[in-house]
Amino acid sequence: MASATRESRLNAAFVAVADTLTADYDVVDLLHTLVIECTDILDAQAGGLLLSDQPGGRLNLVASTSEDAELVELMQLSAGRGPCLDCFESGRPVDVPNIAARRESWPSFVEIALDHGFHSMHATPLRLRGEIIGTMNLFRTQSGALPEPDVAVAQALADVATIGILHERISSRTQLVIEQLQYALDSRVLLEQAKGAVAQATGLSMDGSFDALRRYARNHSTTLRNVAASVIDHTIDPAHLTRQVR
Repeated sequence: MASATRESRLNAAFVAVADTLTADYDVVDLLHTLVIECTDILDAQAGGLLLSDQPGGRLNLVASTSEDAELVELMQLSAGRGPCLDCFESGRPVDVPNIAARRESWPSFVEIALDHGFHSMHATPLRLRGEIIGTMNLFRTQSGALPEPDVAVAQALADVATIGILHERISSRTQLVIEQLQYALDSRVLLEQAKGAVAQATGLSMDGSFDALRRYARNHSTTLRNVAASVIDHTIDPAHLTRQVR
């Protein structure tokens, strides 16, 4: 029964990610869907997704399962020196079954990870052929390597999402990559502002504010970025937004 449940959840995850691959898909929603689904299915307690702002550029956090400041800090730290950066530079998965054992490799990352209860993590590259555009990173509170079937699942879902980012016209792919990644990075800044506005106006947490924005976008067949922009320019009243999604 458990395996059947896992299989159904896995199928649903691929459908959820694939559903974003429309002609005018929302890249921000795609990235959040990817990391949320993988974290849930693979029994991780937290996850984040880092993208490069340009080929060979610096990694930046664009999606996470929680807007908790500590998780954001942890992801950013790992982007500077840690398993996420190692994964990005090598283009290969990096499994860390025992974070405490890697103090010599990444002392600052290990310290903050352990402080927040994480004892293992797995970094999966977002890659298409030889091009690496980022990493997906799953954190777990228990020690131990990610099982090989789970490694394959994480990579498969990451590959689908990467294709989604790069699926436009091949003739303009290089420029497309730069534009898509910059769009995702710019959108996160806008989303942070909108979440703050919703939280201040409604009393919701930052996570709750993001959920409200996301549901409103889906219910009204628009993008997260458009909803965030409308909140910032006062076209959408935050109180109205939350009433519409309850």
